[in-house]
Amino acid sequence: MSTPLIELKNIEKHFGSVIALNGVSISVNPGECHCLLGDNGAGKSTFIKTMAGVHQPTRGEIFMEGKQVHFNTARDAIEAGIATVYQDLAMIPLMSVTRNFWMGREPRKSFGPLKFIDFDMANKVTMEEMARMGIHLREPSQAVGTLSGGERQTVAIARSVYFGAKILILDEPTSALGVRQTSNVLATIDKVRKKGIGVVFISHNVRHAMAVGDRFTVLNRGQTLGTAKRGEIQPEELQDMMAGGKELAQLEGSLGGTV
Repeated sequence: MSTPLIELKNIEKHFGSVIALNGVSISVNPGECHCLLGDNGAGKSTFIKTMAGVHQPTRGEIFMEGKQVHFNTARDAIEAGIATVYQDLAMIPLMSVTRNFWMGREPRKSFGPLKFIDFDMANKVTMEEMARMGIHLREPSQAVGTLSGGERQTVAIARSVYFGAKILILDEPTSALGVRQTSNVLATIDKVRKKGIGVVFISHNVRHAMAVGDRFTVLNRGQTLGTAKRGEIQPEELQDMMAGGKELAQLEGSLGGTV
């Protein structure tokens, strides 16, 4: 078994007297899609923000490729190779795909003492990287706002991969997409995984997770309910764990089977 790209052990996160995470552990291997599942309020967002350096854990340890690390800022995590694509994509709709792809990292060329953005190179790389992800743009100057939700997700994913992400965290990437767009995003995740990049796929949609996941971890009220490999658990079991099946069964019994 290869050394995990990232491993978080017994992570706790307290906000004053509120315990958002209470001993959560997860690991992600090279080329693996590890799905983190849970209903609203389960602790998914707090956990991925801790993994991405936005929050510092109250207790627990983080290892990257076997070495313990400490992320004081999100920039520390990015420099270590952790890229996060949030639900509210950090993109400017009226700007071109190229400008959104590079977003402050534009290649430069010099003319004497002056430096300019090398748009020829930027456009070429953008078109090539998007094509590798299965999106064939009309032109690189196309405004991001003209793309579908799934295509905008792909721009963000392609950007992260191009700039050297080792671990890609996807926060509910299919939550607001239609069937075709969801299919495209899931296909993109599969392409990323085949490059040896570890993917953390955050979702409350079991069907989408089962389509691409290699392992599945369920969070409930800030705690891990368990981790299973593909083939070890059925979608109905995952759904039941997420929804608090035992609690519902107890409630149903107390209400005389009316739930």
